[in-house]
Formats: sequence, structure tokens, C-alpha cells
Amino acid sequence: MTGDIVARRYARALFALSRGKGLAALENCASALSALRLALDLSPDLREAFKNPAFTAAEKKKILETLAPRLDMRGTVLVFCKLLADKNRLRDFSAIADSFNALLDAEKNIVRGELYTAVPLDDAQKAELSRRLGEKGACELELKFNVSPEILGGLVLRIGDRVMDASLRAQLTILKDAISKGE
Repeated sequence: MTGDIVARRYARALFALSRGKGLAALENCASALSALRLALDLSPDLREAFKNPAFTAAEKKKILETLAPRLDMRGTVLVFCKLLADKNRLRDFSAIADSFNALLDAEKNIVRGELYTAVPLDDAQKAELSRRLGEKGACELELKFNVSPEILGGLVLRIGDRVMDASLRAQLTILKDAISKGE
């Protein structure tokens, strides 16, 4: 819990600093953060070095400087990551990157979610569903599509902690409950 609060604070600080430079600067920051996050995901040794207190801040900064040209990480993001090294917060990097991306999505009016269907959808159906649901929410909706045969039919939409269950399985459960209560 405390890590999330700290991550949001650092992300808000980087976001506020970059926001003054425009949307392109925000997107460049997000891109650089994503590149470093991918490097951390692909390299357990790098992740361990950033989390390990045996490595000094200077050593962590040296690693960042070595990685920077390969990850196209420069300017504000590089200085920010060095600050994280100084404050021993590189261990929270993934949470910070997630918080920054959430702020960027809000700035761009993008909502991300997951849509579950009983059968696979083709690309045209996916695009149409995304467009229609986005219109209902007055936002750009970016969905991750999943197939879940156990819902039997219909769909289940998850956005954040909200769930809209319009599945056949849910309707059958409601009907079963109504019948068992004698309604």
C-alpha cells in the first residue's frame, strides 16, 4: 500500500514536469519508461541490481547511464531515474511506470479494459465493439479481448474494478435464483 502511494507521488511529479512540455514530451517519457520496464522484465539480474541495497546509488546510476542510449532514455527521464536511484526507489520502478501510464491515459481520455466473450471475435467485431462501447463512455476505449467459454454467451466487460456482466451464464444464474425463490 505504501509503495503504491510513493509510486503515485513520483509518477505525478514526473508527469507534472513533462506536461508543461506538451503531449509529445509525455508520450516520450512513457516510451522511455516502457523501454526500461521491458529491460527490467527481460533481465532478472538488472531487476535484482536495482532492488538490491548492496548496490550503491552511484553504481545504479552508472547502470542507468549505460542503458540510456540503448533505451533512448535521455533528458528528464534519465534525470528522474537517477533521482530514483538516489532515493533508493528504483525497486518501485514498475509501479511508478504504471502510475505514469494511468495519468497519461487520463490526459488522453483513454480507458483500458478487458472484454470476455464465449467465442473468438474477428478484427472487425473487435473494432466495432470498442467503438460502440467507447461512444457510450465518451472516451477512447482500448480493450484486451479474451475468450472465456464458461460464460456461455454474451460478454463480460472489466474496466478497473468495475464489471459489467451481460453473459448468458449470469442471466441463467439470475433465472435459477428467481425460480428457486418461487418468484
